[in-house]
Amino acid sequence: MERVGFVGLGLMGQPMARNLQRAGFPLTVFARNMARARELIDAGASLAMTPRGVAETSAIVFVNVSDDAAVEEVLFDKDGVAAGARQGSIVVDMGTTSPTATRAFAARLRGQGVTLLDAPVSGGEIGAIDAKLSIMAGGPQAAFQRVLPCFQAMGKNIVHVGDSGAGQVAKACNQIVVSATLMGVAEAIAFARRQGADPAKVREALLGGFAYSRILEVHGQRMLERNFTPGFRARLHQKDMGIVLNEAQRLAMALPASTLAAQLLNSLVGQGYGEEESSALIRIVEQLAGFDADASE
Repeated sequence: MERVGFVGLGLMGQPMARNLQRAGFPLTVFARNMARARELIDAGASLAMTPRGVAETSAIVFVNVSDDAAVEEVLFDKDGVAAGARQGSIVVDMGTTSPTATRAFAARLRGQGVTLLDAPVSGGEIGAIDAKLSIMAGGPQAAFQRVLPCFQAMGKNIVHVGDSGAGQVAKACNQIVVSATLMGVAEAIAFARRQGADPAKVREALLGGFAYSRILEVHGQRMLERNFTPGFRARLHQKDMGIVLNEAQRLAMALPASTLAAQLLNSLVGQGYGEEESSALIRIVEQLAGFDADASE
């Protein structure tokens, strides 16, 4: 097995790295928060003091950090991955980054003989823990095939979407669908409640028809229970929708549902709920519907 590295051991990154380790891949990790690395180190992973150190000892380096700026820093800082990567190695960005930035990063790495795959994921913390993530990959087919055994240790639905940036395009499409569906589920629950119907029974009825979706099943239940413990934080969803709208503006493309969803997420984060799960979007829908916030809790 090839030696792999992992940079970014957050809510998603830590269980993803743990699954690579459990699959038998020799692992080197870097994390700013050492507590996030302790379990992996105790289980036999090596610790690097910088992303550069990870790259110096790894044929494949996975990066899972929050945004374009963080990816650029991890890759191209003086102690970044690019400074330690060997010719022929592969870097895999598993966070959500803009397609435009991804293509630029890929070109810079290609100049020193290093391949970048963009491979964002969907499935949340539970999917990461259970190794059931959906992985959307962009980049050269040969690199994808080489990394595929690693992907199979972390996910179940693994698709090579196309060239560099295509994985990030797929993730943006995922967030478009998720955001619009979250709005629909939140509005349905609020509408049922305003009509005097039991929203739990309404959801149960909808699960058996064409309105069924995983969002209705999982996030609808969270909305009913007011359980907004983060599996995917609202502030990160807000960031992702910013990517969608920036790309839409670049393309001069109207995305009205996505624009509305982004505005509602802006309000949610602006009111101090950015660390909650994005299903907390129902808070804003209820406000717009005139609900007493205290009565919903």
